[in-house]
Amino acid sequence: MKTIILNQRKERDELLSRPYLIRRTGQDTDLLLNSNLIKLITGPRRVGKSTQALLMLRDKNFAYLNFDNQALLESWDENQVMRMLDDVYPGYEYILLDEVQNLDSWDLWVSSLYRMGKNLVITGSNAKMLSSEMATVLTGKYLQVEMLPFSLEEFFDWNKLNLHDLKEEQKTDASVLMDDYLRNGGYPETVVSRMLTRGYLSTLFDSIIWKDVTKRHNVRNTTDLNSLAMYLVSNICSPISANDLTVELGFSSVNTTKKFMDYLHEPYLFYYLPRYNNKLKLMKKAPRKVYVVDNGFVAAKAFALSDNLGHLLENQVFIELIRRGYDTDKTLFYYRSRNDKEVDFVLRKGTHVECLVQVCYNMDNPKTEKREVDSLIEGADELKCNNLVIVTNNDERIIEQGGHKIRVVPFFKF
Repeated sequence: MKTIILNQRKERDELLSRPYLIRRTGQDTDLLLNSNLIKLITGPRRVGKSTQALLMLRDKNFAYLNFDNQALLESWDENQVMRMLDDVYPGYEYILLDEVQNLDSWDLWVSSLYRMGKNLVITGSNAKMLSSEMATVLTGKYLQVEMLPFSLEEFFDWNKLNLHDLKEEQKTDASVLMDDYLRNGGYPETVVSRMLTRGYLSTLFDSIIWKDVTKRHNVRNTTDLNSLAMYLVSNICSPISANDLTVELGFSSVNTTKKFMDYLHEPYLFYYLPRYNNKLKLMKKAPRKVYVVDNGFVAAKAFALSDNLGHLLENQVFIELIRRGYDTDKTLFYYRSRNDKEVDFVLRKGTHVECLVQVCYNMDNPKTEKREVDSLIEGADELKCNNLVIVTNNDERIIEQGGHKIRVVPFFKF
């Protein structure tokens, strides 16, 4: 055990020696670390959770355990581990537990550490940590920091451009970067070398399916699970229902489809957006729209003959809204009017609708503009909302129609 922990210390120190981009999390690191509550950093694999935790603790005396390590899991003995941590990291103030959800009954162990007064920073790639496992044992004992792939702003930071202060001579480069981001996403490993994007993300997608879904849930029918994942990534922004998917993909039961859909959401791979309705029963029955955590997965895995830039932009806007703290349980929805016209995003605050967002890559065609504007206005009248936005690729203006003022903004400003 001591050898494992010493090797992990070398791994920790090597990671700390690397240069990193400081992420724009909006969190006060000192405030977080001074809290006795557990600091929980969640998000999909390989988005920089471990890096963020290391940067938070860089100048502190902290112990480190990485649970993406088979040797540690196979020889696990919590009493021995605690003795070895005291030996390898004398006087440590914090413990960083990386990908702790891989440890059986991890929540009970973390709870006991918390009761012992240990100051904990933990990372995990599974949304279920926040639902059943965290909620039952650790309610009220943790603060959450959610990490996602680079935002457009962070992507520009990496490329040493300020998205909000572009000089005239930088605008051509900026336009190329925006198109690149829309098509290839913002996974940290891929922004370093775009040549690797498709191969890297294809492998990562398969790894998430295998490690975070198949192994975690002991899925035997991996063929159906993979078929569903491939169907979802090829149909982002489309309405789906478990009943229709069961028929379309020839699955044995609707329950299996629902179960697999939930499994694919747990590792932050896919999100399902409900249709807004004041009646909860009707909202639960309606089809949900599917989104993927990063556009790069579409480029890497989707069955598509050509890029659907409209869907890529809509998916990117969705992830940006998730990044801002909206969630698909309470504050973020799509809407269909009485005349079946769709509004892409309904943003709710408390009991009222605060904003309606429509996404359209290009509105040069008058028919396209009319369709988008009419849908937004009809939704605005029915939902009693006056804050209306259309996100486009590069169009910027104000449209006044039907007593409403609509802001048209390019996605980099949104």
